[in-house]
Amino acid sequence: MTTTPPLVEQAIALARREGFPLTRQEAASGQPSACLPDVGRFLAVLAAGCHGGTIAEFGTGAGIGAAWLASSMPADCTLVTAELDPRLAEAAGRLLAGCPGVQVLAGDANDVLPQHGPFDLIFADSGIRDPAAFGALTGLLKPGGRIVMDDLTPVQALPAGSALLASDTKRDLFAGEDRLTWTEVVLPDLANSLLVGTRRAT
Repeated sequence: MTTTPPLVEQAIALARREGFPLTRQEAASGQPSACLPDVGRFLAVLAAGCHGGTIAEFGTGAGIGAAWLASSMPADCTLVTAELDPRLAEAAGRLLAGCPGVQVLAGDANDVLPQHGPFDLIFADSGIRDPAAFGALTGLLKPGGRIVMDDLTPVQALPAGSALLASDTKRDLFAGEDRLTWTEVVLPDLANSLLVGTRRAT
């Protein structure tokens, strides 16, 4: 996929109207940012194979990631996404209201999404950094289900002396979860990467 679906374009426009950062560079320290186009395309590839399944997004933001997922998933697939900020949840809900099989929930994703599992695909975009919380996410995956976490800088792009060269919280979460087979995917810009893991059957 090289084009941008119309729904994603609408979500990007919504993010601009709401002042939601489109990149990590635009975001203040600790502030969330939108799903990058190449992350969205990666999610779309995974969502396209989710026949009859359920996708969860932990952290809707302005709905850009959800728009990528909804634009690609089969008609018999369900997407449930949750956003802590009620203003953003309402705006994203309006954006996605016409998409069959898509539900936007307002609230803490860790509280409102588990009841909709188990999931075939999880986009973990809500800032989870605790091993126990990440383990709980992994437990929500079906065997063969996948989990994606973005907003990493590839090791090769880190400056000399960066503390992330020795240890990175997100990579440590995936490496410490023995139920996952995982890898890092460097995006075409070579400045950003994501992690993707598949839950093993045993």
